[in-house]
Amino acid sequence: MTRLLVFILCFASFTLSAQNKGKADSLQSVRSDSLIVESRDTVLLTSYATRYDPRKALLYAAVIPGLGQVYNKKYWKIPLVYGGMGWVGYYINAYQKGYTKYKLELYDVLNGGVAPSGLAEAPLRSLIDRYRRERDFMIIIMGGIYLLQIIDAHVDAHLKEFDLNPNLQVRMEPMYEINPMLGRQGGFSIYIKF
Repeated sequence: MTRLLVFILCFASFTLSAQNKGKADSLQSVRSDSLIVESRDTVLLTSYATRYDPRKALLYAAVIPGLGQVYNKKYWKIPLVYGGMGWVGYYINAYQKGYTKYKLELYDVLNGGVAPSGLAEAPLRSLIDRYRRERDFMIIIMGGIYLLQIIDAHVDAHLKEFDLNPNLQVRMEPMYEINPMLGRQGGFSIYIKF
């Protein structure tokens, strides 16, 4: 068994080439999405989208939120990402403070003391449950914002290669129609030209 494995590994280490030696050397630096015209000059066409790798954008956004948007050169999205995360983080902190405050007051009431807010055991339990539920919901929203910015960076990098037709037009015009079945009708019409 081990001899077979060694034989396979040795055989797999050999490389085979089916091209002429001169052509292979000149084509090594050319990418697979390039066009070569064999005449006096070589024409190298590279796609604009090859500069934006969706996997890199996804990885960057996963490591540091907003870095995928920087990679895609969509700088205007960074304040949205950090603004949303900051807003949700503020509420997570506020609900956590309320949760710990009322939990300590409940602890005092259960030990025979009086809560500083003057609340009994049942309202304190209700407040504790409410603050914990709201805090957990905000944590879920934070995870959603994190995932949304990762998806946005990935999709935006993919859409860099999307070719938009310059003749595409969308316009909205007022519409008035007299229909024998329905009578007079007014509204707006959307016209799409491809």
